[in-house]
Amino acid sequence: MSSRNPPQGKSSSSAERRPTSAYSMPQRPRASSGDIGGENQRRDSRTAHARKQSASTAMGERRIERREVREREEVVRRTRSPLKHTSESRVNAGRKTDKSARTGERLSGSSAMRRSPEEPQAPWEPQATLVPHTTAPLATRISIPPLASTAPTALLPEPLNQLSLDAQETAIIEDLMFVFMGFEGQYIRFSEAYNPHDEKERLVGPQLKILLGLDPSLRDLTRSMLKMATHYIAIETHVEVLSREEYGTVNHALCAAVRRLLKDYLMLIGQLENQMLTDPSFTLHVLNLRTKPASHMLFQLYTTGIELLKANAVLEDDQSEESSDDSDNIEGILESLKGGGNVQLTSKMCKGGSVLGLITRRLASMSGDPAARELLTMLLRDASRPYMAMLNEWLHHGGIKDPHAEFLIKEQRSIKRERLDQDYTDEYWEKRYTMRDALVPPQLEGVKDKVLLAGKYLNVVRECGGVDISKVVQDVPTSFDDPRFLDNVNAAYAYANSSLFNLLLTTHALPARLRSLKHYFFLDRSDFFSYFLELGASELKKPAKSVNVGKLQSLLDIVLRQPGSVAAEDPFKEDVKVRVNDVGLTNWLMKIVNVTGLDQDQANAGSIQSYLTPATNQAPVTDDSNITGFQALVLDYAMPFPLSLVVSRVTLTRYQLLFRYLLSLRHLETSLVESWNEQGKHAAWKHKSKNPKIELWKRKAWTLRARMLVFVQQLLYYCTAEVIEPNWVSLMSRLKAEGKEDTKGKSKASDNDGDVKRTVDELMQDHVDFLATCLKECMLTNSKLLRINNKIMSTCTMFATFTQSLSRYLIAADPDLAAQASAQAAKNPSGASHRHSKSTSQQYVYDPARVDKMFDILVKYEENFARHLKILLDTLNYLAATETVVFLSLCARLSSAGEGGIIVSPGDHMFGV
Repeated sequence: MSSRNPPQGKSSSSAERRPTSAYSMPQRPRASSGDIGGENQRRDSRTAHARKQSASTAMGERRIERREVREREEVVRRTRSPLKHTSESRVNAGRKTDKSARTGERLSGSSAMRRSPEEPQAPWEPQATLVPHTTAPLATRISIPPLASTAPTALLPEPLNQLSLDAQETAIIEDLMFVFMGFEGQYIRFSEAYNPHDEKERLVGPQLKILLGLDPSLRDLTRSMLKMATHYIAIETHVEVLSREEYGTVNHALCAAVRRLLKDYLMLIGQLENQMLTDPSFTLHVLNLRTKPASHMLFQLYTTGIELLKANAVLEDDQSEESSDDSDNIEGILESLKGGGNVQLTSKMCKGGSVLGLITRRLASMSGDPAARELLTMLLRDASRPYMAMLNEWLHHGGIKDPHAEFLIKEQRSIKRERLDQDYTDEYWEKRYTMRDALVPPQLEGVKDKVLLAGKYLNVVRECGGVDISKVVQDVPTSFDDPRFLDNVNAAYAYANSSLFNLLLTTHALPARLRSLKHYFFLDRSDFFSYFLELGASELKKPAKSVNVGKLQSLLDIVLRQPGSVAAEDPFKEDVKVRVNDVGLTNWLMKIVNVTGLDQDQANAGSIQSYLTPATNQAPVTDDSNITGFQALVLDYAMPFPLSLVVSRVTLTRYQLLFRYLLSLRHLETSLVESWNEQGKHAAWKHKSKNPKIELWKRKAWTLRARMLVFVQQLLYYCTAEVIEPNWVSLMSRLKAEGKEDTKGKSKASDNDGDVKRTVDELMQDHVDFLATCLKECMLTNSKLLRINNKIMSTCTMFATFTQSLSRYLIAADPDLAAQASAQAAKNPSGASHRHSKSTSQQYVYDPARVDKMFDILVKYEENFARHLKILLDTLNYLAATETVVFLSLCARLSSAGEGGIIVSPGDHMFGV
């Protein structure tokens, strides 16, 4: 017993040193020595019972603590990613023993005593929910976790100032692992002003704060790494916003590239977490060094995303001008409504080529940073792939697949080729496909015109069945950094140009069509047209409103099929139609001149100056209410597609203007010749009067008629032989040269660098220039020349009409002729009625004052003709010195019709005919 039990003194001292416990029994008085053994046994049993009760109580408290830990782990698992849950479970497993020990030291009583009933704790059970689908395919579908500031106080961690330096570093590294993935940690949290439900705040990124108590050296190093977490959270939101449908496929491709980079970033975080859990030497400084490249990458992605969001007006740009021009936006809205598309109400939208341009400019500014240059180059390559797909479709098939309106070429589907016969503004060629200058990337700036023309040419060939759109284009560049990029554009442009040239010149026989137009509109070898005017003279003499167009069309068809004429062999004669225009030629030209502003500002003063200033009077020059069929007649021509692109409605209008002018000259020439015929056949003109004054009047009338005829014939010869024909020969020589070049093969249609020698647009421009030159040199583009020419032509027309009544004036002025006419009328030949013979005899009564009246009328015609001709010659001389020297030859030709230029005898009736 002595060896097993300690001495009394020793045991008593041990009992005194042992602290009292709430669960120990009260001490009793010492028993006698006889009862020591029994007392010891009872005391040992009570002590064992107390120890067992205390152990069961501590075990119950540990079970409660473990259950709380499991509940918190379950909450974290629901609100965080699997990677975060794994990391936190490992950390909590490491903390469990220490926390249990600390809990055992803090708890001195039962769980009922630890939680007083006066302070109940509400359960904190945040739930993760699924967000409905959006138009952004890369958007996060899980709801935003609650802020740490809303967690109950029971879950608050131990203050940092109560931890050792090593424990602080471990805790901060653990928090950084969560913060780097966009979640709050135990000691690193979002600032109070941050609202994660506000999209703009998430786009800018949250500000992170560290709880108080962290060592200064650790705090400074931690703060330097928090920017990476801010950038990551913001970039994730950038991807969600820019991947919405309205931002286009280029932004979508850019977001996909950024998402791949973020995936690599999360893999890095997972590797760092594994190193943290397995490597004891892993410190905060090592973490900082390992995250430096990722931090730089996120910074570049963040700044690029911010620029894109500012360009899209999602974020406010302080440098943007408030007074921006919204005309383009209004035009875009109207065009979207016409095309039946969606209307974009945002005034600013950065998509397509604008995004590529922004990345390209940023790449140029970051050229000194190798890492940034490599990153931006990769982003540009990936973002340009859908744009290059649209570009290749346009270059090689002539089609546009642009559902988000982000390509540099805009198509207006409302403009149809079926309306070409009514298109007076060249809308189909000029406006169906247009350039969006704001969406042209810098890589295409130098070749954007080639891109536009290549697709336009190929689109025309495709509509004519010359392009197989089902054929997949292979071996083409898919990004801007491909070295074959420019070669692809140049080759596609050369192929499209040669294809359309071959289609126009060979398949649809454009030169033959132009020669046909020359026959009909420029009266080239126009024997058939003279015959048509003779057959339709009775109809064309009527007022324009009374002309039977169907009858004229029938007469024209008969004439065109007349054997032996030039038109009989023309395969396109069925396309010629007759039209009647209610507006006279001069008024029509004046409207065109006043609208298009073809007049030139003149600088010299003098008598001619008033005829050279731009026309401001919009009143009609002539009265067109009673114009005849000759003045209203015009031809039309049905031009099939695709030749209607070259000979469009606007171009055909120029042909019609020239035709009406030449027809007016030809008709006036015919009228003057008929007046000469009238003078040659009538006896009054052959009779030699005894009155020398009458003979002088005859000479003056013959001279004026001859001067007018010379004027008209010289003007007609100038317009046809010196204006139209040389320009026509020049145009056809260029067409022939291109036709020979095209027959050598498509491979020779371009130089080594892809620059085509001749383009279809140049051909069209040559055709337009040919007509514009003809109009200008025929004096049809200057309002003052039009007015002067109209007055001279009106004077000649009135004189030719007045010639029919001059014979009656001569009979009444000559007594011999009057007596013969009265005697003949008295005999009443051919069974004329008595009333008619009486009126005729009164008409031919000799009147001595009639000679003076005849001289007065003739002098007025001479003065009007001479005065206006003098003004015309002075004006032409002035314009020949300031604009074109071609007018000099016209001045030389018209000078023979000037005052004193021609004197004819009564017998010289053939002069000038």
